[in-house]
Amino acid sequence: MQTDNYRFGSDLPALVKTLAQIFPRFAVQLNHLSEGRICGSHNAAEAPPAAGLYQAGDYLRNSAPAVQGAAGGRYVTKGWICVHSGEPGTWVEDRGLTGE
Repeated sequence: MQTDNYRFGSDLPALVKTLAQIFPRFAVQLNHLSEGRICGSHNAAEAPPAAGLYQAGDYLRNSAPAVQGAAGGRYVTKGWICVHSGEPGTWVEDRGLTGE
């Protein structure tokens, strides 16, 4: 059976694998919501996204944190937070001071 250029069942193993990767992330989000948290965390990356639809409040963790800045003002970029929804949204750094 073929509908709209998709043959049912032909990509079932790939679909199952994809769902197995996605469902654990959904479970974490649902658990956080059930605990009263609002969580919009996405996968980690080395830079804020340049494409895709994001909502204000979404958070992207930095997968390559490093100490930056001059002595007396060193910091680590922990991640980025979306402050204005859009494609890809407006992202600002979430910095943590090192105390150095």
